[in-house]
Parts: sequence; structure tokens; C-alpha cells
Amino acid sequence: MGSEREVKADVVVIGAGVAGASVTRELSRYNVEVVLIDRECDACLGASKANSAIVHAGYDDPPASLKSRLCVRGNALYPQLMKDLGASFERNGSLVVAFSKEDFETLGRLRSQGITNGVPGLRILSGEEVREREPNLSDGVKGALWAPTAGIISPYELVMALCENAIHNGVVPMFSARVEGISVKGGRVKEVHTDVGSVKTHFVINAAGLYADDIARMVGLKDFHIYPRKGEYFIFDKKVGSLVSATVFPTPTPISKGILVTHTVEGNTMIGPNAETLDVKYKYAKEKNATTRDGLEEVFGGAIKLVPDLSRAMAIKNFAGLRPEPSTGDFIIRAYDRVHGFINVAGIKSPGLTAAPAIAELAVELLRYEGLELKTNDFDPYRQAPVRFADLMREEQEELIARDPRYGHVVCRCEHVTEGEIVDAIRAGARTLDGIKYRTRCGMGRCQGAFDTPRRAAILARELGIPLEQVTKRGKGSEVVMGELKGSEGKREEVKRREKIKKG
Repeated sequence: MGSEREVKADVVVIGAGVAGASVTRELSRYNVEVVLIDRECDACLGASKANSAIVHAGYDDPPASLKSRLCVRGNALYPQLMKDLGASFERNGSLVVAFSKEDFETLGRLRSQGITNGVPGLRILSGEEVREREPNLSDGVKGALWAPTAGIISPYELVMALCENAIHNGVVPMFSARVEGISVKGGRVKEVHTDVGSVKTHFVINAAGLYADDIARMVGLKDFHIYPRKGEYFIFDKKVGSLVSATVFPTPTPISKGILVTHTVEGNTMIGPNAETLDVKYKYAKEKNATTRDGLEEVFGGAIKLVPDLSRAMAIKNFAGLRPEPSTGDFIIRAYDRVHGFINVAGIKSPGLTAAPAIAELAVELLRYEGLELKTNDFDPYRQAPVRFADLMREEQEELIARDPRYGHVVCRCEHVTEGEIVDAIRAGARTLDGIKYRTRCGMGRCQGAFDTPRRAAILARELGIPLEQVTKRGKGSEVVMGELKGSEGKREEVKRREKIKKG
């Protein structure tokens, strides 16, 4: 979409994280034209890509809050949603552990709160019952709150799947488009302006994550602020295995659910996060969104209190993520009399990942209230799960290779990702190395891309028909090859010479 082209849509959704992607996919059920805008070159490159990947049970937040209501509803929607999208979901349960009498008082409060919120199956376990479930936990654990409905997912797999299904159902994506302004006339939204063109519309969903307050100010709404809160994590080698079967939390603090120990749907143990509120979000990309020695020490120290056998030597990756902390303390999901057609879906911090499907339902109801006519269409809820070659039976692998030999070429040794899977990811929308990584896990294993990155880049260049110098990690400015490749000019001349000889 270039600046010379004017686009029209019934609804513009700003932000392709889990909230925006969920709203977009929910809107694709209806006979409305939807454009999804994101400043990044792909979906899920903001707060949604770096979090604990937990589907929370819903006992943490007070009953009167939006967070509690939407968390419990979202949790209930996940099994069918993930089945429809062909995405990974494990209902592994969670434990909030107690080390002291004061901790038990907190467990009692959380259990009562959870019952009021409608969370099923909550129980307080003794220390013996906890260790029977989780033998690797500290001997100091005296008991725990057990929540059987908690689960784990892959957040980037979910967001990519939501976007793919929404696009399949007619949504128009507009990536690498920074919103620069929103026109309002007569108290109603009229147009969204980006650095690559404008979209005429009467309805806007603001799901811009860390930047939702900036978007809101474009229409004159200044009643909340978003602060970035950083959390740091460790990922451990799959050789470690799952040191815990459930997700294990300490008793929470006023600003955090605490440093947890969990396993991922891919089979890695993960620990984190700590919580550091930052004063600046505009220059976070390198210096603010990086891990720190002190932060990682805090994370590891908190985790070994829960699971003493953790070994730092088995960590293969540490990373940091920013969550959007709202000044209101709760989700901000509402329409406004001052600006008709504009709906904030802002401050979506934890349990935002869990609540996302329910947030989408509420946002669509607000659009209906605002006057959007919603007629159902021939919505297809299903997304074909991508091939995971390593998970197939030997006979299935052989049949697949016979149909397409590229599935027999292993590119990522650690995760056993094949060339065929990478090509599938590119056809599904990957345009960068990170786009391939998040869709296939190529580069997420022990070597963290040291072996596969050159091969991944070459396949991407070949499939997109671009020079290797134009391949990026995550969009413009992150090119992986700078300048002319050594010897490449001579090789190009040699190719031209041979082509001339062939032609006679």
C-alpha cells in the first residue's frame, strides 16, 4: 500500500499483537472490511512475543476488574480456539507455593478470590501433596494453591495463526506502516494516516500495546498513560527436560506474579520474569529491552528458591520483554462519547494473553454499540497446522519427502527444521529471519541460529527473489549482510559470461 493509494475499510485495527490479532480474527466472522495496521514488518514483534506464555486460571485479580472477568472467560475459550487454529495448547495447571505462614494467608485469599471469579477446581495442597506432584521443588515448600485450568501456549504461534486465519477470511494486512495521525470530524473517526498511506474508515480499534496512549492522544484522549515494565527470562536446553510439570509461582507481590518456573509447549524449561518499571519507552529497542547482569541474577536467584537443581550452565538463551503497564491498573477497553467510532483496547498486561479471546468478543460488541452493522459471513474458523517434520512418524516423513524432497533437507539441526518447513513459512507470510524463526522454531535451539542462519537467509532470498544483501532479521535496518559480498561481483560476472556462451 503506497502513499499514492487511498484505502477504505469499515474498521481499522492498530496493532498486530495478541489483542489486535484476536480482535481482527473475531471481526473476520462478519461481513465487514477490516485493515490491520502495524508499525513492524510482521505480526507479534512487540510485547506479545516475549512473555511467560501462560494461560492463567483467573484467581490473581479482584472480582470487580475487567482483568478477572476476561481472564476467566478467555481461559475457557482457549481449548477450542487452539484446536481450530492448529496451535499448541497444554492445560498443565499451576501452583502458587507457600514457604511460610504468611504465604498460606495469601493462598487463602487467592483461593477465595478465584472462587468468586468463577475459577473451577482450586485447592490448597500440603507440602507432601505438592512434592508428590513436583518432586524437583524445594524442600522448603510447605504447601501450594493448585489451579488445574491454567495452561501454556506459544504466544508467537498463536498470534501468527490468528493473523493467518483472519487474512484467509478477508482481512487486509498493512505492515511496516507507522500511524502518524487520525482524522476526526464532527466527533467521529474519519481516517487513519500512516507513513505509507491513509485508510478512510469510521471505526478504529486501538490495540497498539506500548504505544496505545500515543494513539489515543491522536484523537484527543489523554486520560491514561502506558508505562513499559521490563521482565527478563532464561530458556534452558531441552536436554534439561521439564523440571516441573505445572507452572510454579511464588506468592505474588503488588507489582508482579513473581519469578516462575515452567516448561514451554516445545519442551524447554523457562524461568522469569523479574519486574522493572522503565521511565522511557521510545528508545527501548536496544538499551532498554536488553537483559542485564543484575536482572538475570535476580531471575535465577528467584527460580532456584523454587527448583534448587536448576543449572545456569544449561541455559541456552536469555531475553527481555516489555509489558504495557497502564496508569489505571486495569485493562482499558471502552468506547467514547467524545470520539465516536474509536475504541481503546489498551493496557493489556498480564493476564492479557489469557484474556485475548474474550477481549476480542468485548471489542466487537463495543463496535456494534457504536453503530457498526455486523452480519455474519462464510467465516472459516480453521487454519491448517503447518508441517512439523520432526513430530511425524517415520512413514509419514518418507511419504512427505517423496512428494517434496525439500522436507529431507535439515536446515536447523537443534530443532530438526527442514527446508520444506521454511518454504511453507515464507508462503504463509514470513519475510524476515525472525518471521521464519517464530513460525518454525528454526534458530531457537541450543546453537541459537549459529548453524542455520546462513542457510535460512539463502532460502529466504531465493524464495522472495531478492539479493542476499536485502535479507533482514526483522525489517529494514536489520540487514544481515552489509555491502557487497566478498567475491560476489566476480561471481555475477562469471554467471553473465556463461549465460552468453549458452546463448551462442
